[in-house]
Amino acid sequence: MNKQTLQRTVFAGLCAAIIFIGISLFRINLPAVVGRPFIHFGNTFAVVTVLVLGFRYGAAAAMIGLGLFDVLNGYAATAWITVLEALVLSAVVAQTFHWLHYHPGQLAKLYLVSLAAGLIKIVTSWVAGVIESLMVGTQLPVACVNSFLSLPATVINSAATFLLVPLIYLALEKTILKRIHLR
Repeated sequence: MNKQTLQRTVFAGLCAAIIFIGISLFRINLPAVVGRPFIHFGNTFAVVTVLVLGFRYGAAAAMIGLGLFDVLNGYAATAWITVLEALVLSAVVAQTFHWLHYHPGQLAKLYLVSLAAGLIKIVTSWVAGVIESLMVGTQLPVACVNSFLSLPATVINSAATFLLVPLIYLALEKTILKRIHLR
């Protein structure tokens, strides 16, 4: 294992822990028809991780951090859905970042990336809600409506992601990312 691979692996583990903590310590539970949604910063940290580490290591960190939280906090039956959501989110973020040809300091492009992240998270959360409802025997039309009615927490999380990701990434870019070369 070369130095750069080891460095990325260590940072991926660190980011997975930060994502896990971002959910565990900073969450507000909300009532919902489907699932037990809550406001948290796990997705925000997952998006920043993908921007910093790239798709492969960022997606691994996001899937581990978000999936581990689910397994350890009573969501084990649907943790596989969370892991798939993290994979899709990571792919969309990495691809959008690549398509936009981001260069340091381009705040507008970072907001486009975080907008794409927020929108895909709303879509994947709706699909996850439908799957969770179907898993407990709900009919498809009812599952679709119930999942839609459970989206307010996701919309709030997506808005936080939209606002915070560019600011966090720019702060990292001007400080830590200048000293370490992960990409």
